[in-house]
Amino acid sequence: MKQNRHQKIAELVSKYEIETQEELAERLKEAGFAVTQATISRDIRQMKLSKLPAGNGRQKYVILKQEDEKKEMSDKYIRVLRDGFASMDMAQNILVLRTVSGMAMAVAMALDALRFDEVVGCIAGDDTIMVAVRSVEDTKILMGKIRELIHKGTKE
Repeated sequence: MKQNRHQKIAELVSKYEIETQEELAERLKEAGFAVTQATISRDIRQMKLSKLPAGNGRQKYVILKQEDEKKEMSDKYIRVLRDGFASMDMAQNILVLRTVSGMAMAVAMALDALRFDEVVGCIAGDDTIMVAVRSVEDTKILMGKIRELIHKGTKE
């Protein structure tokens, strides 16, 4: 039953601009599915439905493809990196990043989540991160990648 309901939800959100759980429940009831608000809420979570702008100030539920979901998360981590970044310097294979006060933990988490091949691990304080990098050459490469990510958003 759940699989059939999930298939119907996928069909409905691709066919109609459904903005609320109530609208989705109504469409499902019209299609012959008896659902509660709790069931709808659980289905939305399990199916990882997201809301995107639909125009006219409205939003609609969509099913993000896994690539879209990864891109969206990656974009969030890049924003955290960009917003928290102050400066960087290298000491051999250790990259030292300075951040806005209180942002080091968030920026370190973003660096970990972005999964740079060059990074072995990060240690964060309040406004400083020590990034252990595989080699001196990798440190230079990583610095270039970080510069590119930080400046990418400012050029758009």
